[in-house]
Amino acid sequence: MMISFYPGPSRLYPQVKAYLKDAYDEGVMSINHRSEEFMAISRKTVALLKEKLNIPEDYSVCFVSSATECWEIIAQSLVREKSMHVYNGAFGKKWFDYSSRIKPGAAPYPYEAQEKLVHDYRVWDSADVICLTQNETSNGTEISNRLMHAIRRRYSGLIAVDATSSMGGVYLDFHTADVWFASVQKCFGLPAGLALMIYSPAALEQAREINDRSRYNSLLFLDEMMQRWQTPCTPNVLNIYLLMRVMEQRKSIIKVDAATRNRYRKWDAFFESGEQLKHFIKNPSVRSKTVLTIEGSTDHIRSVKQQAREAGFLLGEGYGELNESTLRIANFPALRQNEIARLMDFLSRHR
Repeated sequence: MMISFYPGPSRLYPQVKAYLKDAYDEGVMSINHRSEEFMAISRKTVALLKEKLNIPEDYSVCFVSSATECWEIIAQSLVREKSMHVYNGAFGKKWFDYSSRIKPGAAPYPYEAQEKLVHDYRVWDSADVICLTQNETSNGTEISNRLMHAIRRRYSGLIAVDATSSMGGVYLDFHTADVWFASVQKCFGLPAGLALMIYSPAALEQAREINDRSRYNSLLFLDEMMQRWQTPCTPNVLNIYLLMRVMEQRKSIIKVDAATRNRYRKWDAFFESGEQLKHFIKNPSVRSKTVLTIEGSTDHIRSVKQQAREAGFLLGEGYGELNESTLRIANFPALRQNEIARLMDFLSRHR
């Protein structure tokens, strides 16, 4: 079987195979999303997420189709006139581009991928929502919890965070922002087709003040339905069930974070000594702990990816303008130690 180190969709937890059989045997795939059975699954899943991820008790959780849908919900439900989009890579820029189609007042705040974010609050203070990409999947960078705390202390408005490639893999201090969102096909070790949106009382209050109820996926409608542990439209019931089962067997995020960082340190040292394959991000303080972006010559990158596939490893393509000069390696919790060791052994002959 091909072992996927692609940074999403990526390696599933092996237990998912048994969970799928259980879902079939228990009739989960056929239950009505207004039924008591679904509401019980929804309620338990949210409780487990709050417990295992250290989500504040007064924050709410809702289920949506994708992280991309969250861009739309934020623009429609939380932005009066202007959102400020702080980004250093392709996905942060896509968030800005998409939001600007909904609310033309959206403003870009780009910064260099190799540099730590320097925040200019004089510019940010004019925005209704500051939009941050905590983990930029396209280039393998992150915004640290420490920096998130610094931003929270200074900026009094709403902060929304794309944590698609980090939530569930590293510890995130949810108090430092008002909206967090992520898809489950990365650090949660599940199939694509489900995302989580986590939001604070302040975010809900701003949504009530704006009072946009013209869309089916408005935050107000989502929240009202989740008061009954339901969703506005028919959700991905199977994936919510699988998420519940995965979270049941998951350790606390503190322990998961420690394991993720331990594996990252090994990868970090591995590529620091490379000659043909090296870290694309030269500044260690901004490197993602869950997505490694590795650069090399175009010919070598192409050769390594092809030979890896022949050896049973699926490596991530470089993204966008980095497509031919980089490859990406997921460091997600579902990947096993022996699989990582085997990939390292393969790459040691090519680095």
